[in-house]
Amino acid sequence: MFVTDSPPTSPPLPQPCRHQALLTLPAQEAHVSAARHFAAELLECWGVPAGERDSAVLIVDELAANAALYGRERMTLLLALDHGTLHIVVSDSGMAVEHRPHDIAPDEHGRGTGIVQYLAQSTEIHQTRSGREVRACLKCPA
Repeated sequence: MFVTDSPPTSPPLPQPCRHQALLTLPAQEAHVSAARHFAAELLECWGVPAGERDSAVLIVDELAANAALYGRERMTLLLALDHGTLHIVVSDSGMAVEHRPHDIAPDEHGRGTGIVQYLAQSTEIHQTRSGREVRACLKCPA
């Protein structure tokens, strides 16, 4: 596990942020709770209000669960808070996701991205050379 609380040498966001932290874990379901707890504790330290913190932790949980399911080797969580916006970026080393057939019950799979889209002000999904990256932005006065 790699954790930093400083901007990386080439930040994936357009400008330096007031708060920024990075966590890298193996892309395994057993590590999703570590990402969730990391986010919860960090956002509390940053003074993020409880309601926004709960939404952010749920977003992290859903995105990390997808990264653990579809990523191959590792997943990375980047949290960046600046000017009232929390940027949540989860990347993994997986390939493009095949969509599941519509006959699978919705309570079994497929709610994660819907939850993220409902809670976040914006979401983006990018396929990169090294895997996939999902970004969610949440208004977050702190």
